Amino acid sequence: MAATPTQSSSFAYEQGSAVALVLAMAEGRLTAERLVRDCLARIEAIDRHGPRLRSVIELNPEAIAIAKALDGERKAGRLRGPLHGVPVLVKDNIATGDRMSTSAGSLALDGVRAPRDAHVVKRLRDAGAVILGKTNLSEWANIRSTRSVSGWSARGGLTRNPYALDRSTSGSSSGTAAAIAASLAPLGVGTETDGSIVSPASICGLVGLKPTVGRMSRDGIIPISPTQDTPGPMTRSVADAALLYAAMAGRDSADDATSAAPAEPVPVAIALPDDALRGARLGVARAYFTGFDELDALIEHAIVVLERAGAEIVDPVDLALPAYSDAELRVLLYELKASLPGYLATFAPGAKVKTLADAIAFNRAHREREMPWFAQELFEKAEAYGGLDTKEYLDSLAECRKGARDDGLDRVLKAHRLDALIAPTGGPAWLIDPVNGDHSGASFSSPAAVAGYPHLTVPAGLVRGLPVGLSFVGAAWSEARLLALGHAYEKITAHRRPPRFTRRTTPD
Repeated sequence: MAATPTQSSSFAYEQGSAVALVLAMAEGRLTAERLVRDCLARIEAIDRHGPRLRSVIELNPEAIAIAKALDGERKAGRLRGPLHGVPVLVKDNIATGDRMSTSAGSLALDGVRAPRDAHVVKRLRDAGAVILGKTNLSEWANIRSTRSVSGWSARGGLTRNPYALDRSTSGSSSGTAAAIAASLAPLGVGTETDGSIVSPASICGLVGLKPTVGRMSRDGIIPISPTQDTPGPMTRSVADAALLYAAMAGRDSADDATSAAPAEPVPVAIALPDDALRGARLGVARAYFTGFDELDALIEHAIVVLERAGAEIVDPVDLALPAYSDAELRVLLYELKASLPGYLATFAPGAKVKTLADAIAFNRAHREREMPWFAQELFEKAEAYGGLDTKEYLDSLAECRKGARDDGLDRVLKAHRLDALIAPTGGPAWLIDPVNGDHSGASFSSPAAVAGYPHLTVPAGLVRGLPVGLSFVGAAWSEARLLALGHAYEKITAHRRPPRFTRRTTPD
C-alpha cells in the first residue's frame, strides 16, 4: 500500500537536480529564499507530518535570513561560489558553528553548540551553500553496539526509509539518505567509516561517494577512526555528487591526512563525459554478489549495459571476501577511544562528557532513553583497550593495510590494469527489528573503507520496489574517474525512481 504525502504545491523543483537549481537561480527563475522556503515546507509536510521520516534532527533557524542575504549578493553581482543559494543538509556528527547542536544523535551532546564550523562546512559556506539543517543518524555513527538499529538515535528517534517505512535506511548516514531521497533538500552530506555513505545511499536510491581518506578534511567531525573516517556527498544524481564533492574537497592543516592528497586542487567542474565507459577496464568482484537472485540479476544486466557502452569487462577478478574484519573492528575501537577526547575538547568544550568513559557513564545514567533497544558493549570494549602504541593495535592496523591494500585492491587493480571494480553495493533494505538489530547481509563496503580508497554507488534498479546500487571502487584519489564512469552508466540507465512512501511491505 502506498501513501502520497502532503506536499508543498510551490515545490516545483522537488525532483530537480542541484545543477538545474543553480541554473534556475542564475537565470533569475528562482531565488535562494524561495528554494529554502519550499524545502522547509516539504520537511514540515513529509518529515514532521505525513510519513514522518524523522530524517532531519534540527533545522537552521537562520536559513531563511542566510538565503535572503545570498539573494542580495547575487543581485549585487557577487557570487560566493558554485553552490550560491543551494540548501544543503549535513549529518549531525559534523560541527556547525551556529545555533544548531552537533550531537551524533546522543543526549549527552544535545544542546551543545560547536564554537566553529567543521572544515567541510566552512568550505560549503564559502561556496555559497545554505546550511539548511542537521540530519538524524545511527547514534554515535553506529559504533555503540553490535545489535544497533540503524537510523535510530536517542535524540532524533527512528528514521524511516521513504521507499518502505517499515524497512531500514541502513546507517549511519540514515537521515541524510532518507531526506535527500524524499527531496527534502537538493544536496546532503554524510560520513563513512565502513559503509555509512554507500549503504544508505544504495538502499535509498541515491548516488553516494565515499572519497579517498584525506581528500576531505575530518576536522570538526565526531570521530570513530582517523584511519577510515571521511565525509562525502549523498545526492540524487552523479552530476550533483560531483558538484558537492568539488566544493568539499581540499587540504586542511588541521587534518594531516589531507597532506597526502594530490597537490593540484579538485576542479570546480569535474568532467563527466557521456562516453566515459568507452575503453574503461572494469573488474567484476563476484565474491561480493549477494546470492539474492533478483538483485544479482540486475547487476548481471548492468554488466551487459557497461559492455555495450564500450567498457572492457574482466570477469571475475580474484578479490576475496575480507579476512581482516576482526582486525578492522579492533582498529576502530582503539582509535575511537583515542580520538574522541580531542574532538570534545575542541568542538564541545561546554559538554558534560569529555571522554568515552564519560559517554558510557552518561548512557548508564540515562538508560531508559539511551538504551531502550540495544546496549553499548562496543563502547565498553573500546574503553578497555590501551593506547595507539600497543602491539595489538599496531598489528591489527598492519593486517588491515596488507589485506585491504597490498593483497587486496592494489593487487587486483594493478594486475588487471583496471579503472574500477564493480559489484552490488549490498542487499535491499531489511525490516526494522529493534529486538535483534540490523540484518544487513552482503556488502561491498569494507575493501574500500579499510583501504581508505574511493567508492561510488549509483542506482541499479529496484527489487520489489526497493532500491539497490551498483558500486564502482577505484584506486586512491580516483574520485573523478569513478564519477565519470558512474555518470555514463546513470545516463544510459536512468534507474532512479522517487520513493512512494509505502507503509508496509509484509503481508497482513
